[in-house]
Amino acid sequence: MTRFTRRGFVLSAGSAAALTAGCGNGIGSTGAQELDARVNASMNYLYTTYPDTQDLAAKATGILVMPLITEAGLWVGGSYGQGALQIDGVTVDYYSATQASVGFQLGAQQYAHALFFMTDDALSEFRRSPGWAAGADVQYAALENGSNISADTTTVSKPVVALIFGQAGLIAGATLKGTKYSRIIP
Repeated sequence: MTRFTRRGFVLSAGSAAALTAGCGNGIGSTGAQELDARVNASMNYLYTTYPDTQDLAAKATGILVMPLITEAGLWVGGSYGQGALQIDGVTVDYYSATQASVGFQLGAQQYAHALFFMTDDALSEFRRSPGWAAGADVQYAALENGSNISADTTTVSKPVVALIFGQAGLIAGATLKGTKYSRIIP
């Protein structure tokens, strides 16, 4: 029988935090210029690898780009990253993304994601919120091999479309549900 103690919980959480902090996820970066360069490189990769995302971007009122999210877990897990909100291709704000989870998980991974705000109301709500959490109003669009994105009329009619891309690591899958986004000053 496995018995969980507070000490074991703290050690697991500490291990996950150390793994997350040890990765190059923007913590202690040189600021806005470095973050903007990462955001631009991520969007260039997305547009080059999946050309259909350019059509999605053209329909969006704003795009939150998180170029590097680091996630780690050993029963208790978490993720962290920093990114920028762009409107008409211009950065208007910077954000952090954090997520905590409990359950069977073991490993670490890094990935990028972008939230395409498809309505003015969704973008306004996001910008007004002191801490916006990804929930039921987010539609995931699957990136398929090659240049196709499965973003049909149903997908783009949602207020927010999420794309996860560039995954590398040892945790199966990535989700944004429960991720909290907060405005920061890099």
